Amino acid sequence: MTFSKHRHSRYTSLALTEDVMSCGHTACPGCGGALSLRLAVKILAPDCVFVIPACCMAVIDGLWPISALRVPLYHTAFAATASTAVGIAAGLRSQGDLKTLVVGWAGDGGTFDIGLAALSASAARNDDYLYVCYDNEAYMNTGIQQSSATPQGAWTTTTPLPQAKTRPKKDILTLMMSHTIPYIASACVAYPDDFIRKFDTARKMRGFRFIHLFSACPPGHKSLEADTIRISRLAVDTRIFPLYEVINGKFALTLNPLLHKAGEYIKLQKRFAHWTDADIEAYQIEVDKRWEFLANLNEKRNL
Repeated sequence: MTFSKHRHSRYTSLALTEDVMSCGHTACPGCGGALSLRLAVKILAPDCVFVIPACCMAVIDGLWPISALRVPLYHTAFAATASTAVGIAAGLRSQGDLKTLVVGWAGDGGTFDIGLAALSASAARNDDYLYVCYDNEAYMNTGIQQSSATPQGAWTTTTPLPQAKTRPKKDILTLMMSHTIPYIASACVAYPDDFIRKFDTARKMRGFRFIHLFSACPPGHKSLEADTIRISRLAVDTRIFPLYEVINGKFALTLNPLLHKAGEYIKLQKRFAHWTDADIEAYQIEVDKRWEFLANLNEKRNL
């Protein structure tokens, strides 16, 4: 199988030495979303404006007049990330500003569910900004309610035992591919070289760009704070969260992981504590099917 040439390289064209996101923010210990935002803003600053809806990040940044992000930030309504971002981008372009990147940064609830209509319409228009979804697989900020990003069989407060979530996780990247936008990617902070390269690629492009981030959440996933990077790496290494990108319709897997079994990932999170060995085996079959589908796409790219 052929993979992107970037998968093993050290991406050194960016000098990421200075933190833009300051200490003293209000994230939970071990928050994967905060780690992702910290790294992303180092890549994108200073010429950027962030749009953040109601979500964990709107609180993590700090309550007005305090902000940990140290770049311009606009707080917007839950469903309005895409529509607000495109409005700000249009305003900047009307003033002749082609340099400032507008970044919509929203959780899975505001992306997969509540904000999907505006997101889809914006992608269909190929509006010129970057949309980032940090995916912690539930409405974590309001009490761990299920979203359509919640995995099948996961415990949440709205899918309590014995009735865990019965439907599979929505495939947001395949949905975004249907819009034929210039850039689509998945990324994970546990693989920083891949993460950095993808954000830098998106930063330099024009049109609608979408990045999907895996975001470990100790309170919501019922995991240890110290296991955030371990869980994040296992999400990729088990092929549960494959790393790939689509540039102008051309698909490429960007990392061939050191393969681990899905159970290693599952057993670190008590939201899956009720799973039996048979449940894990059935999930492994679904993960393998999805990987085979993506691998076939990758091979077709290289024919």
